[in-house]
Amino acid sequence: MTQPAYGIMAEFKTPEALTEAVRAAKHAGFTRIDAFSPFPLPGIAKELGIRTSTVPWIAFVAGLIGAAIQYGSQYWMNAVDYPLNVGGRPLHSWPAFIPASLIVAILWAGAATLIGLLLILRLPRLHHPVFAVPGFERASEDRFFLCILHDDPKFDNAAIREFLGVLSPMAVSEVPACE
Repeated sequence: MTQPAYGIMAEFKTPEALTEAVRAAKHAGFTRIDAFSPFPLPGIAKELGIRTSTVPWIAFVAGLIGAAIQYGSQYWMNAVDYPLNVGGRPLHSWPAFIPASLIVAILWAGAATLIGLLLILRLPRLHHPVFAVPGFERASEDRFFLCILHDDPKFDNAAIREFLGVLSPMAVSEVPACE
């Protein structure tokens, strides 16, 4: 039994053409679409419904946890575990604890952002079905691609090819499924 294709992909020359194609695909009722571009296109992200609200929360929570652990460890070491009264300063000298706590908060936020993005984006991904499309390597240079995925409820190979042909792409290709 052969696997169904991953999707149907159209190649466009300009970002405006890709943006219009995404709008047309959304207007036609396609829900499982993806776009590829050599640079970010805010209009496309909005049309595709891509939300970035998770990443700032990951960074904030991780930074808060890192700062709390750093502050707590400094308090424990200086006031509880091994208290030294040097020059009459208080054992809980909170102003001295703040710089290290901020540095650790930044470190934890950065590390959590990296790990969170890798998990959210399912990276590193060494192979993706779209890599098999002829000319797709130009998606990182000067071409723009729209892919309608096979698991879209309205997926019909012939109808999608006809729909994409109306949008005047440079090429329409079938994306083979992963093996």
